[in-house]
Amino acid sequence: QSRSSAASDVYKRQMLRSIAPVGIMAMAMTLVILTAGIDLSVGSVLAFSSVATAVLLVGPVSRFPAGVAIPLVLLAVCLGGGLLGAVHGALISRLRIQPFIITLAGMIGIRGLAKLWSENNRIGLGVDKATIAYQFAEVFSSKFVMIGLLVLVTIVFFVLFKFTVFGRYVRAVGDNEKAAVYASLPVERVKLAVYTLSGMMAGLAGVLLCARTRNGDANLGVAYELDAIAMVVIGGTSLAGGRGSVGGTVVGLLIMGALINVLGLKNVDANIQFILKAVIIVIAVAFQQSSKKI
Repeated sequence: QSRSSAASDVYKRQMLRSIAPVGIMAMAMTLVILTAGIDLSVGSVLAFSSVATAVLLVGPVSRFPAGVAIPLVLLAVCLGGGLLGAVHGALISRLRIQPFIITLAGMIGIRGLAKLWSENNRIGLGVDKATIAYQFAEVFSSKFVMIGLLVLVTIVFFVLFKFTVFGRYVRAVGDNEKAAVYASLPVERVKLAVYTLSGMMAGLAGVLLCARTRNGDANLGVAYELDAIAMVVIGGTSLAGGRGSVGGTVVGLLIMGALINVLGLKNVDANIQFILKAVIIVIAVAFQQSSKKI
């Protein structure tokens, strides 16, 4: 019995480690969807961020001490992701273009930038234990750091949404944007903030995946936006906005994480996995619609 319990604990930790990057993005995606928006660009921002991480680690910051270089890279990449998200948020809020269109364009364009920057090649972190890049990969690919960051981000977003004025603004904008405007709420700033946070979390996810794969790769994160959206929707957040919670996304994260791991262990074809995820999203949305009618 103790052996089975230990094996179960190991499986849970491994599952959380494997879904940590997507789970981190899902926390920010929750706020985006609560405003009745969508961010299809997060997978591409993740890929761009992984390339940026590798380029910085093997280049400009490689001469610095690890205690300076690694936090500097983490900060630079997250801010870079936040800047990309802020561009989306500004275009959506100022030009009033549909989030689907803007972030779809971002999904295509940002991955193109990542491929152009990396010349469509993987940028390896190397195997020399004395380098900053190797030390970074060892630290940020560990279960402790990956799961720890997932838990920390979850707590931050839970508090942000549940106990701050900003969280109430997010819900109000998604519930009825016109009423929020009439109530003089800072609708444009709220939208700018949620897309900026989404970009920052995609940047952090890119750092983690770069560490785990030990490569900066412009092809990372394909369809990760689908996983993040699925976690949010399965957790009960309405795609129409205004209804949902970070706590629900945690439930969706665990369900999707278990599903992804089971499909992986069963060696289910990746294309079949994409189809199943799409079906799950449709079922979750259909369930939400039927619940509203009841």
